[in-house]
Amino acid sequence: MRRREFIAGLGGAAAWPVVARGQQAGKPPLIGFFGSSTPSAMTPWIAAFVQRLRELGWIEGRTVAIEYRWAEGRNERYAEIANEFVRLKVDIIVTYGTPPSKAAKEATTAIPIVFAAAADPVGNGLVSSLARPGGNITGLSLQQSDIVGKKLELLREALTGLRRLAVMGNVGNPASVLEIGEVKAAATRLGFDMISLDIRRAEDISPAFDALNGRAEALYVSTDPLIITNVDRINTLALGAHLPTMYNGREYIKSGGLMSYGPSYPGLFRRAAEFVDKILRGAKPNDFPVEQPTKFELVINLTTAKAFGLTIPASLLVRADEMIE
Repeated sequence: MRRREFIAGLGGAAAWPVVARGQQAGKPPLIGFFGSSTPSAMTPWIAAFVQRLRELGWIEGRTVAIEYRWAEGRNERYAEIANEFVRLKVDIIVTYGTPPSKAAKEATTAIPIVFAAAADPVGNGLVSSLARPGGNITGLSLQQSDIVGKKLELLREALTGLRRLAVMGNVGNPASVLEIGEVKAAATRLGFDMISLDIRRAEDISPAFDALNGRAEALYVSTDPLIITNVDRINTLALGAHLPTMYNGREYIKSGGLMSYGPSYPGLFRRAAEFVDKILRGAKPNDFPVEQPTKFELVINLTTAKAFGLTIPASLLVRADEMIE
């Protein structure tokens, strides 16, 4: 899906704030929004981003233009979209996910890049350090590998007697590979037997479930654009296989996942809009340290729990930030 916002000029160049790159007189700054998944999957995040821009004085269609591109979780689209934004001479690129952010960084050293969420940006080579990102890129870290142990402990608390755990992840994404490694290490510490369901594309999802053949009692699903693009399908298959699931955010469980624990994605995108605001007003990406989440949310889908015949312990329910019914 492609959408080009047509923006009428509002007066002369003096009406616009200073931006990181030169603008033609009367032209609003142009944001390239690099949607790593689909519009429907990312709707709450886009809404949070656009709303925060509006609060800061950037009104889409009037004082700022936004070009949206959607990769639909397909690796081959990342470089195509990044290079297209370079050709369009956008003033800033906003991304979500490690592979799209890396593709944007490889496509340009001049256009500022803000990643709304990326896993281990230092370990995956996006930035030099959290404190001093270096170059033309900065943003917000998901810390998804850091909270793996906590997520498994919550899953064990919900599923008394859990012993056999499967983990599904996109092994074509270095961030997912890192997270899967942390899951395996944490599972060993907790005494779980582990089964890996490695995928690289949407077509691998159904065969991965078929290969399980009842050998697991729960499913940990890694965070990734391919996963969020296909999360409804994953949840349907997990329900059919009687596999309660653990994810990284509310958006992953609303269609039937059991639990999530992670940062607020709308909150991350709102904060990314604040980075964009400052950069469009003349700041440089290297002026902003990469930020880490300070609050993590536990969300439990009680409808799914009922479908599985599960009774979630009261000790877990009182700690939940949200319960979906």
